[in-house]
Amino acid sequence: MTHQDLFDQILLKKSFLCLGLDPDIEKMPPHMVAASSDPLYDFCKTIVDNVQHLCVAIKINTAFFEAYGVQGYASLERLVTYVNSHYPDLFTIADAKRGDIGNTSLRYAKAFFDVLPFDAITIAPYMGKDSVEPFLTYSGKHAILLALTSNEGASDFQLKENDKKELYKEVLTTSQTWENSQRLMYVVGATKAAHLKEIRKLVPDSFLLVPGVGAQGGKLEDVFVNGANSKVGLLVNSSRGILYAGNGEDYCDEALTAATQLQQQMEKLLG
Repeated sequence: MTHQDLFDQILLKKSFLCLGLDPDIEKMPPHMVAASSDPLYDFCKTIVDNVQHLCVAIKINTAFFEAYGVQGYASLERLVTYVNSHYPDLFTIADAKRGDIGNTSLRYAKAFFDVLPFDAITIAPYMGKDSVEPFLTYSGKHAILLALTSNEGASDFQLKENDKKELYKEVLTTSQTWENSQRLMYVVGATKAAHLKEIRKLVPDSFLLVPGVGAQGGKLEDVFVNGANSKVGLLVNSSRGILYAGNGEDYCDEALTAATQLQQQMEKLLG
């Protein structure tokens, strides 16, 4: 999927919403868990089926599947295959935060782009270009680098200055010199919206994956005003706010209500 494909979907759906799938069995509706032989898959599938028309992207956090070993991995593969086959217009992201030496990254790329048919994967850029470029050799696929994240510990490294330049800015500028850098996207937390104007100057054309709206305190309007470019260039993620909006028999209806509220806000911002 290309940047233009994503932009077309944003215009069509009047939304730049990314649905985050972090399936925690302890937070799922008990009646659904009790009735399912594969609750990770069934829970995510029913949420996707109910809100997919409001989203342009799906971000699947692989840790919530990997925690269950072989069975969890099978659920992950089943889920991304289902999304791709039933909703091919959705941009699928593996939130796996990989990043290793080149030969290992080649295998990670094969795992998430060939075996698991994701469109993109999140990458930790600390090891530099040879840990990222293998992911960029796949036409139509994308690497989403962690730049300025929304977690409390982000300031431990990302905001540290070297020659009066914060580390996250080095990630942005240096990565733009790598081969096939047009296939790069970046993670920027919604709680860091004050930095978005500067970030846009450094990566004016790149898509930004923005977690942290809602549960983590980020404000959608601040993200849009400071971070949107001429083709929007934003994928704003919501996970817990949609997934666990309800915990009873009507959990899908509650998820739909939460997603609709976000989409309606986005439609107003898009004008």
